[in-house]
Amino acid sequence: MKPSRILLVALLTVAALYFLLPVYWLLVASTKSGADLFGSFGLWFSDPQWLHNLSQAFSYDDGVFWSWTWNSFLYAGVGGALATLLACAAGYALAVYRFRGRETVFRVVLAGVLLPSTALALPLYLLFSKVGLANTYWAVLIPSVVSPFGVYLCRIYAEAAVPVEMLEAARVDGAGEWRIFGTLVLRTMTPALVTVFLFQFVGIWNNYFLPLVMLSDDRKYPITLGLTTWQSAADRNPELYQLTIGGAFLSILPLAAAMLVLQRYWRSGLTQGSVKG
Repeated sequence: MKPSRILLVALLTVAALYFLLPVYWLLVASTKSGADLFGSFGLWFSDPQWLHNLSQAFSYDDGVFWSWTWNSFLYAGVGGALATLLACAAGYALAVYRFRGRETVFRVVLAGVLLPSTALALPLYLLFSKVGLANTYWAVLIPSVVSPFGVYLCRIYAEAAVPVEMLEAARVDGAGEWRIFGTLVLRTMTPALVTVFLFQFVGIWNNYFLPLVMLSDDRKYPITLGLTTWQSAADRNPELYQLTIGGAFLSILPLAAAMLVLQRYWRSGLTQGSVKG
């Protein structure tokens, strides 16, 4: 093996260990009691009681953690799916149809990619307060269906992967535009759609600031915001330290599962969609 390859493998191994060490610590810490959490070695197990800790997390405060879990799946799952569908439709339209102002619209989309979401949280709150949607599920769900990066990626992928000849042949056969989009385009753009959904799902699941601004009812919180409230109250109730760690470990399991299941499409979506044919 060449020295350069050995060095590369060594650097990648160190990077992998660097990123996996916090996950390993979280796994170990989630099995400990409150006393062992601070009184034992942090990187090894001590009298594991994982199932007991998880049952405590799910039963605390009348099962509020169940509500947070459901809310996170609602925001990330529904919001990610709708954002992916809208991004696909917009990206496909910008790639295939020729209309006045098309490039201007695309530049506005690119500007949206560069704009940090935290800068929009306060204006969105004022807007939703005016229409009576603050402190509702819609206040988090509606902003989640907008994905400028998804539109950008779908346009690039559609230009590379959707042949104009296929669209013309479908039109000659009598297929309408909606049927072409629903049967041909969605199937052809599956790798890009999975990629957009994965990015959007992870982004919404980890979103903290938008729910913090929009919501005041803790039963509508997602996991990220709910665990933060537990952590902030842990000084007054030390039991919440262990519950927070157990909840944090549970919160990463859906993300890990999504990555493992969808990584094949994710890789193909990035490699194919980023190269113009």
